[in-house]
Amino acid sequence: MITRTVEQIANMCGTVYRGKHSGLTVSGIMTDTRQEGSGELFVPLVGDRFDGHAFAEQAMHSGAKAMLWERGRPAPESIGDMPLILVKDTLAALQSLASSYRSELMVRVIAITGSNGKTTTKDMTAAALGHHYRVLKTEGNLNNHIGMPLTLLKLDEETEVAVLEMGMSGFGEIELLTRIAQPDAAIITNIGDAHLLQLGSREGIAKAKLEIALGLGEGGLLLYNGDEPLLHSGLKDMRLPDGIALRTFGLGRENDWSAGDISLEPFGSCFTASLQGEASSLGAVSIAVPGRHNISNALAAIAVARHFGVPGERIKEGFQSLKLTGMRIEPRRAANGAILLNDAYNANPTAMRAAIDLVGSLPGFRRRWIVLGDMLELGPLEAELHRQIGAYIGPDKAEAVLAYGPLAAHIVEGAAERMPEAAGDGLIRHFPDKGELAGWLLQQLLPEDLVLVKGSRGMRMEEIVEALERG
Repeated sequence: MITRTVEQIANMCGTVYRGKHSGLTVSGIMTDTRQEGSGELFVPLVGDRFDGHAFAEQAMHSGAKAMLWERGRPAPESIGDMPLILVKDTLAALQSLASSYRSELMVRVIAITGSNGKTTTKDMTAAALGHHYRVLKTEGNLNNHIGMPLTLLKLDEETEVAVLEMGMSGFGEIELLTRIAQPDAAIITNIGDAHLLQLGSREGIAKAKLEIALGLGEGGLLLYNGDEPLLHSGLKDMRLPDGIALRTFGLGRENDWSAGDISLEPFGSCFTASLQGEASSLGAVSIAVPGRHNISNALAAIAVARHFGVPGERIKEGFQSLKLTGMRIEPRRAANGAILLNDAYNANPTAMRAAIDLVGSLPGFRRRWIVLGDMLELGPLEAELHRQIGAYIGPDKAEAVLAYGPLAAHIVEGAAERMPEAAGDGLIRHFPDKGELAGWLLQQLLPEDLVLVKGSRGMRMEEIVEALERG
């Protein structure tokens, strides 16, 4: 973590500290005063419904040694002579501090964005690099204008590679993050339908994601999904920094990095990875996560690891210790032994179709159940987009479709039109209550079944998985 004097931190934030505590050393950053500290810099963030300055005394008692402080705001007498670094805006100062700290470190930074799969790709990339370098990755989903700077400030001087996830909901947000992080390599996993409400079209989403390239310096690498036409066209309209190398990955054989000999199982995938122009591939690669889309994500991780000189065998060793962030196609077991695929972290039409395709690629079960919740933030086309997802599910994909949520009723409409026999047998149903859905499914479920559960974060579809696990 960052360890600097008060004076150094002030300079890194773009301001000046004059006072008797200028040589005092602080280590780490505190934003949550409910956690015990041991000499951190307290950063009082300000939002629409909160103001961290109000917790200055609590921060001091929790162990903070110094604080950023909004210029012109009176400090409480209760914090005594606590050193205050005066800044115009505490969030902007935090971001400047993170960017400056990153510039001082001998660390390679990999930035990852995309509509779907960025967290999984982050985990895979860290695993592919982790048996060769000292790696730090974004924890959980701390991928925004606050979380990413905090991740940078957790870097140790000895960290060799940082793998950073970058999320967004509007234009300009990825550009801000990438200019703070100054990545050596950037990955765009895909372009989906998430944030259509804010960005208006998939072309707009592609433009926003491509902002990640703006932080790359000369000699930087942009890896992008070559199976996505919108990324190809978006790059033609974009002025990239000088000296950027472009490489593609994906399931299409025309990509620079592609996969062959694909084998899918409920608890994992196997494939070979090859680079065009090279006579040999990595040989058989195994990952403990199913799905062709996750093979594409793994190709991105392999490509960036090879770019940084990691031998193929080390990459495969790293994948053997891969641990994914929860609720991303997470294989589980129901109480009766049926296989559950918990993909409840989030959802949009592109991710829904990928998950449905995964279920369709796993034959041999008595019955494959697809359990879907609402997809949120899709804008005025939300009803039609849900109906299209239902219509995408045919008898080759699943035998039963269950849905929860007001928008998910349109999924049932589309699925019933595509699968009238299953609808007639009562296997395509909409439920107004999650508990009712889980209870009904428990009565139908047999050990020889497979269940996929997916929906937007606000739908908390993991509660259905938990109910099936309890039995």
